[in-house]
Amino acid sequence: ARLSADIQFPYLLLLTSGGHCQVLAVEGVGQYRKLGATVDDSAGEAFDKVAKMLDIGYPGGPNLEKRAVLGKADRFSFPVPMRGRHGCAFSFSGLKTAVRVCIDGLGQMTETDKNDICASFQMAVVAQVRDRLNHAFQAFRAAYPTGRDLVVAGGVAANKTLRTALKEMAQANGFIFSAPPIELCTDNGVMIAWAGMERFCQNMTDTLDFRARPRWPLDTQP
Repeated sequence: ARLSADIQFPYLLLLTSGGHCQVLAVEGVGQYRKLGATVDDSAGEAFDKVAKMLDIGYPGGPNLEKRAVLGKADRFSFPVPMRGRHGCAFSFSGLKTAVRVCIDGLGQMTETDKNDICASFQMAVVAQVRDRLNHAFQAFRAAYPTGRDLVVAGGVAANKTLRTALKEMAQANGFIFSAPPIELCTDNGVMIAWAGMERFCQNMTDTLDFRARPRWPLDTQP
């Protein structure tokens, strides 16, 4: 996001993608403090798996979002996991299960059914993000009183409904909302190059004798 906007440290980050869903305080280049993360699935994984259940094609997340525009978000009452709980943790496994139960109950689905499920599911995801971020705003402001930027990053950051909700929340809480351009929200070489440049400018260089790891956490807190 710092490639396309003048975002100063520290800032509040919602990282949401196929592999991640967490809220972090970004204190500087390579300096992260985790405020909360998903206890099971990521938001992006939930989008893709629900799209697969509905057989609406790949890429699942964008196709689900297109369908949601055509559907009625109030037709199905899906649960909003973690709502009302303390902290900033997320959970999407139960929501996916609720969608599966709904699909099984409908039997032969129509295109209208699929659109309404997409809209109702997306609304439940956004509702959970709203609830979790309310706690994150409070925690971040208490620890970093000078920080005023809310940044969303990751593949799910391309979802326009989520962006609209985050922008509204940021304004209501006195934050400035920033998101990368849509074309920079997918896996791409630009984000890798930018991260390297940010570190290089801080004289943060590394040798090549590190141990390879399939996942490298931003924050090593448990």
